[in-house]
Amino acid sequence: MKNKLLLSLSAFAIAMFVFSGCAKVPQVEIDNANVAIQAAQAAGADIYVPEAYAALQDSFNVANQSIEAKKSKLFKSYKKEKAQLVACVTLGSDVKLKTEARIAELKTEIQNTLTEVGTIVADSKALIAEAPRGKEGTTALMAIKADIATIETSVAEVQAAVGTESYIATLDKAKAVKEQANSIKTELQTVIDKYKARRK
Repeated sequence: MKNKLLLSLSAFAIAMFVFSGCAKVPQVEIDNANVAIQAAQAAGADIYVPEAYAALQDSFNVANQSIEAKKSKLFKSYKKEKAQLVACVTLGSDVKLKTEARIAELKTEIQNTLTEVGTIVADSKALIAEAPRGKEGTTALMAIKADIATIETSVAEVQAAVGTESYIATLDKAKAVKEQANSIKTELQTVIDKYKARRK
């Protein structure tokens, strides 16, 4: 009876040793996590949500380093790492969605900025009609009209750039054009205000 018990325990210990020692690397989970990370990067996560993308990569790296550390061990289990890799896939999808949401926000902001520029340009053109004439005034107005034409060209260029480069870079260009348009409008308004003040 004692021998049978010892034999059973030995067989169980050997089975556990074989099972633990032969635990396979969770390659399917690694591959799935890699696909999720690549999909997030392809969507532009590294550009538009860099912190979330870095967190995703860190999560994967932690799981991967743990797997590498366990490869040389006699008794190993990858249960914890499998769970981490599955979580990476979920996180990757979340990061991709955040990227798409950020891009949508930037597109809206670009369009709103360009619409504002259009309004500023229209206001500036209306102010030109009120601006003082005369020798110096005519020369200045011609220069301002040329500046407005340049701004209108820049607006068209920004619209054409949407989707061909980083939306962040396009938004920066749109903001720069808006700043130029505001500067011209302010200049025109200042000249008109001074002219009206002198005539009183």
